[in-house]
Amino acid sequence: MSTTQLLLLAAVTFGAAYIRGLTGFGMAIILVPLFGLIVKPGEAVVIAILLQALIGPVGLKAILADAHRPSALTIAAFAVLATPLGIFLLMQTTPDVARVLIAVIAIAAFLLVLLPQRGALRPGPKETALTGIAAGILTGFAAMPGPPVVPFYLRQPIPPKEARASMMLVFFATAIAGTISAFVLGLANGRLLWLSLLLFPSVLLGNWLGAKSCGKVPPTVWRSCVAGILGLAGISAVVRLLT
Repeated sequence: MSTTQLLLLAAVTFGAAYIRGLTGFGMAIILVPLFGLIVKPGEAVVIAILLQALIGPVGLKAILADAHRPSALTIAAFAVLATPLGIFLLMQTTPDVARVLIAVIAIAAFLLVLLPQRGALRPGPKETALTGIAAGILTGFAAMPGPPVVPFYLRQPIPPKEARASMMLVFFATAIAGTISAFVLGLANGRLLWLSLLLFPSVLLGNWLGAKSCGKVPPTVWRSCVAGILGLAGISAVVRLLT
């Protein structure tokens, strides 16, 4: 990999990490399609998973305090169990097919966020469990647990602070599961781990700046920002397919 390519990856990583710090999600949804311009889809997925695992402990005490832990921990538990299945499916999929599916996932996430908010009642156990299973499969296949998790929280009339923390708690758990599964199943290796460590300072800086901005943005603007991020990620994935 050339120095120019590495710097480009670092710039993309910084931007994605800023979005993560601001909204609580979006890093992998942005990273995987754009990293796929430089590395293979499977490698892009592994790098995104490793970076999420590395950044996960940052601010974990505040995340645990702000999150809706009953739903977040339930989703995380089912997601952890389902993540190896996603890794296995990725290993059985050709790069071209993987790119198509990743693009579909990114676009579907954008469309789901546009759905109207549900009522005051929180989702029941069945929907929570299904969200976790879907998040786990998508973590292993595309490093994108967000498409089912983000609409789950954003369609509830809850403060952005609670939604952000709940999503970050789920994503940390799926990143741990994804990292372990990727190494056990042979998709991850030392080279990708080293590359992730090189990119980690960009993640730390971007996440810190994004977190500083969190809370200063009105809820309506925050939700619009989330939808816009998903839309841009879907567009970038489609562009990748056409180039």
